[in-house]
Amino acid sequence: MSTRLQVYLICGLLALAGIGLTAYKSVAYGYPLTRAGAEDVWTVEAEISFRGTGAPVRASFALPRVSREFTVLRENFASPGYGFTRSENGGEARAVWTRREAEGPQTLYYRVQLARQRGGEEPGQAPADPPPPYFEQPQRVAAASLITAARERSADPRSLATQLLYLLNNPGGDQNVEMLLRDAQDAEARVQLPRDLLAAEGIATRMTRGIRLVEGRRFQPVIPGFELWDGNEGWVYFDPATGAEGKPHDFFLWQRGGVSLLDLSGGEGSQVRFSVLRESRPLGELARERAEAADSALINFSIYELPIEEQNVFKRLMLVPFGALVIVFLRNVVGATTSGTFMPILIALAFQETRLLPGIVLFVVVVGSGLAIRALLSHLNLLVVARVSAVVIVVIGLMAFLSLVSYRLDLPVGMKVTFFPMIIIAWTIERLSILWEEEGARPALLRGGGSLLVAVIAYLCMNIGWVRHATYTFPELLLVVLAATLLLGTYSGYRLTELRRFLPFAPPTAP
Repeated sequence: MSTRLQVYLICGLLALAGIGLTAYKSVAYGYPLTRAGAEDVWTVEAEISFRGTGAPVRASFALPRVSREFTVLRENFASPGYGFTRSENGGEARAVWTRREAEGPQTLYYRVQLARQRGGEEPGQAPADPPPPYFEQPQRVAAASLITAARERSADPRSLATQLLYLLNNPGGDQNVEMLLRDAQDAEARVQLPRDLLAAEGIATRMTRGIRLVEGRRFQPVIPGFELWDGNEGWVYFDPATGAEGKPHDFFLWQRGGVSLLDLSGGEGSQVRFSVLRESRPLGELARERAEAADSALINFSIYELPIEEQNVFKRLMLVPFGALVIVFLRNVVGATTSGTFMPILIALAFQETRLLPGIVLFVVVVGSGLAIRALLSHLNLLVVARVSAVVIVVIGLMAFLSLVSYRLDLPVGMKVTFFPMIIIAWTIERLSILWEEEGARPALLRGGGSLLVAVIAYLCMNIGWVRHATYTFPELLLVVLAATLLLGTYSGYRLTELRRFLPFAPPTAP
């Protein structure tokens, strides 16, 4: 395998890894590819109220399950004077409050923050065949008659459920329907009735309980419903009140299956009410919360785990590889001439603090003054180390002088001259002065001007909003930048600045 082919293979693997990790973070956790955008976060508070009877209290409350449609960002439990534990049984999480003795009105609170996921509903596993329901003799005859009428108008289990709900919601004087509804007084009983009728046909269902995600809705009760098992699409939700198939967009299923929403001993008159609040969160912040809730390794070992001060440092450092890519392109493809390889990147980073125009002025003043000082030192015949050290000392003194003058003149921009890397500036002054002595003023000015021009171009590229966002949010893209840098390293063709020099050798064009 040739060396060039090895480079291409390595670059391809690096690019695939970087793009793949970036796509995974964007799709799985919603990391935004652009800076703009926000998403709704729903804060749902469940208020559990009851009256204590003076006996030991044990309250078990069903908690929402994480699904592909919604994710739980944060949970809070408020229960003064109560012990609290969290238990899981058969995949169902429940909050358990306990107390030795409670009398009079009691209130427990559970608060959760929800955000939508990018995935759809989970298909689930096929349930076992439902047990046949029990009906008294009169109800059994009425149920059989109702099922027969619905079966004639249906073609599959889903349409059968739709027809049963239609008949139950529109009795129209049908004695069979009225007899069945006579014993179904509360909301959950009216949901259990169509489930029993479907179970008589061997169709599996499960009870659901949910709430409407409506802004500012307070003290809303839980809405019971059911899901029907469809072998092709998994669980399908039905609204028993309307017979509609599928959940509304603003509906959140709090509990799927399970025995009850609340189990209470030691109290009476229990009631569960929900309040809903909506707020907007930036997409980046929300994506990090999603990943933290999922305990993702990409977040546990990422820049976001660092303290804020270090994160601010890395926001700038992550721009350096992209600036290096720009330098490689300008030198290898365009043919720009600079004093040093990466000095323009450091100058471009300094421009991030000083801003572009003030930074250019400060750079020209410092380097020009340094060249003048270097010209004076050249007559003393000093050794290189001493000469460079003297230039560093003079540059530091010049920076301090500019800062003091700017402070007195109330010009804050001049005080940011300290952001320039003084050692690099000193070596730049030394190189330009040697070039001035050996080849003259024009090559030195071209080298210095080229360095400044490349630094300006690198600054403009590094200061693009999307670049700043992508390099910090998706550090995996550094692999793509590395791949592009390696590819540019294999370029050995003409540089753009050399085309003019070789123009006389070009064949004449036909008239």
